[in-house]
Amino acid sequence: MKRLLVLAALASATVLSPAQAQTVLHARTGSELAELCGSKPTDAASTARLNFCLGYAQATLDAETRQTGGKRSYCIPNPSPTRQATMGEFAAWVRATPPAAGANSQEALMRFMAQRFPCKS
Repeated sequence: MKRLLVLAALASATVLSPAQAQTVLHARTGSELAELCGSKPTDAASTARLNFCLGYAQATLDAETRQTGGKRSYCIPNPSPTRQATMGEFAAWVRATPPAAGANSQEALMRFMAQRFPCKS
């Protein structure tokens, strides 16, 4: 009986619709990342796209900080804007900046951050 309950619980927890099972998110170019970041969280799929965007952006910024030994090309103000608001601005910036659309997504994000949040010398 316990075995049957465990199997039933596992089966119900892992059932995915065909659309969910086939969804693959990636952000190779600035335009692909901007498309994800411009999502409005109105349903599970758009929420997943936005969450992917926010996680991808955070990972990119963390990696850049590590690679440069802590020397950032951008300076976030205090108080800082929300991540979602910043990435919404990124999406708009990519749409208005054609070279960024075809650029590597990480390079496009870092260019945006440096322009949007310049460090004061």
